[in-house]
Amino acid sequence: MRVRRTLMGLTQEKLGEGLGLSFQQIQKYERGTNRVSSSRLFDLGRILGVPIAYFFDEMGADVMAQSPGQMQRAKPAAIDLPADPATKRETLELVRVYCRIKDRSVRRRFTDVVRSIGSK
Repeated sequence: MRVRRTLMGLTQEKLGEGLGLSFQQIQKYERGTNRVSSSRLFDLGRILGVPIAYFFDEMGADVMAQSPGQMQRAKPAAIDLPADPATKRETLELVRVYCRIKDRSVRRRFTDVVRSIGSK
């Protein structure tokens, strides 16, 4: 939820307004302090422009292990996964800046420059 909200340039306050909630409640959802109901998840998807399945794509083993059904069974061994670069603030900022570039040829050159720097 946080990644999509940030990519869209929405503040927690603005997202909360769209849902009729306080920004503190959005913080609790994003931190995992409070669970998100299925109806709230539907509303989030509508506001953020994604299907509900978006929130479950590539769900980590640690999150799956916390589901009520999994917690009643034997816990699976922890898997040490590398950090997802898409969740880093600098990655999100780079994507936001890229999306603001209106000229297609400038975007292409920008991508070429970043690609060449990244391959070194």
